[in-house]
Amino acid sequence: MFDILVVEDDINTQKLICAVLKRGGYHTTTAADGVEALARMEKQVFDLIVLDLMMPHMDGYELCSQLREAGDNIPILMVTANQEISDKHRGFLAGTDDYMTKPFDEQEMLYRIKALLRRAKIASEHRVVIGSTMADYDTLNVSWENGQLTLPKKEFQLLFQLMSYPNMIFTRNQLMDEIWGPDSETDEHTLNVHINRLRDKLIDNPDIEIITVRGLGYKIGRKA
Repeated sequence: MFDILVVEDDINTQKLICAVLKRGGYHTTTAADGVEALARMEKQVFDLIVLDLMMPHMDGYELCSQLREAGDNIPILMVTANQEISDKHRGFLAGTDDYMTKPFDEQEMLYRIKALLRRAKIASEHRVVIGSTMADYDTLNVSWENGQLTLPKKEFQLLFQLMSYPNMIFTRNQLMDEIWGPDSETDEHTLNVHINRLRDKLIDNPDIEIITVRGLGYKIGRKA
């Protein structure tokens, strides 16, 4: 069971978040501000933090900044009543991994937490596995039961991104921003070339295939 630290000073919101998380199968611990959260973290290891922003003593921005400056990469989901885009930008600059505004959709919160925990697991292990196929980020190697190959970096990053979220559709713009960066002049032709090369190299793979979703983008699907 995953342990989640809920940092929220409003007792009613705190109880609501804990109830939602418990229904999702998570164990929760609470703190009323950043100071109390740090004290909790000295005594217990948590898998994720759900973090309010506006709190006494130490707010969410400061707690997030302190954790990142100390090299702590625990996944953080900020949940706040602040609707301004500048607040959202400030949250990401402080080091949060995701951001939701109140009132929040309970099922969406569970989906986001599941995605953050999965992403953290992949990052810590530097590998992702589907069936017998394993992609190892450290070696750029993809292996399966009767084959293996080492990919160029961009091809590997593209495949790794798709494999990390099976059946999730990525738009072409999302993939170009993720792999080449938002300021890159990479166009759709470059992306299509990389996708076609990967398809050729994975033609004998028994587990996965790259599927084009017309009008949307690409996803990894499992072969029947």
